[in-house]
Amino acid sequence: MPITKGFRALVDEAMAEVTTYSVAAVQARLSDAHMQIVDIRDIRELAEGTVVGAFHAPRGMLEFWVDPASPYHKPLFADESREFILFCGAGWRSALAAKALQDMGMRNVAHIDGGYAEWVKQGAPTETLEAQKARRHPTP
Repeated sequence: MPITKGFRALVDEAMAEVTTYSVAAVQARLSDAHMQIVDIRDIRELAEGTVVGAFHAPRGMLEFWVDPASPYHKPLFADESREFILFCGAGWRSALAAKALQDMGMRNVAHIDGGYAEWVKQGAPTETLEAQKARRHPTP
């Protein structure tokens, strides 16, 4: 069966419908308590590090974690006072994911243009998973 609409067309359509932020725009808001950065990359990609303060929500579970009717729901995503800014490796999966969340009814969702690769390229702050875990769960 031939593909009638390729990934590029899907990404382009999503990009036209979702809010896209530059790395600089997100970096300028890192101290904003109403912004939650969400890393949707696969667990294997996290070995490279992540954005400081990011919450990891694997792409394959995102819709389930967002939907309050799902047995996998994460209460973090019910906070309507926050803007959830997604990122992936290059900005393609996060565009598709942001569109999927918009299709579910979320209006407080966006993504980072260029993803983690652009974040690192621009020298924005990153942390290892170990540092992130230590920050979230400090030992007494």
